[in-house]
Amino acid sequence: MATFVAHYISPGGSATRAKGSFEFDSDARLGTKALAHDARLALLERFGSAAVSWSVDAIKRKRGRDGQAEGQMELDFRAPKPTRRAKREYW
Repeated sequence: MATFVAHYISPGGSATRAKGSFEFDSDARLGTKALAHDARLALLERFGSAAVSWSVDAIKRKRGRDGQAEGQMELDFRAPKPTRRAKREYW
């Protein structure tokens, strides 16, 4: 079972605008109707009847690294790239 992140938005004419994202688990493949259906059900389970008019904009696979806390930055100890010289222009 994979973890996905779905982004939702409320209709433009609603009195209270809602926009955000949530995580959910699904067995469906990315880009399928089954995944969109699972995202819709997870949206309704999480937010209840207030989310009936909301729509799911995008669904992405959550990429995480083992042993790394979520949102934690990673240090890069590689040597810096050499600076490139500007290309000479001949008139």
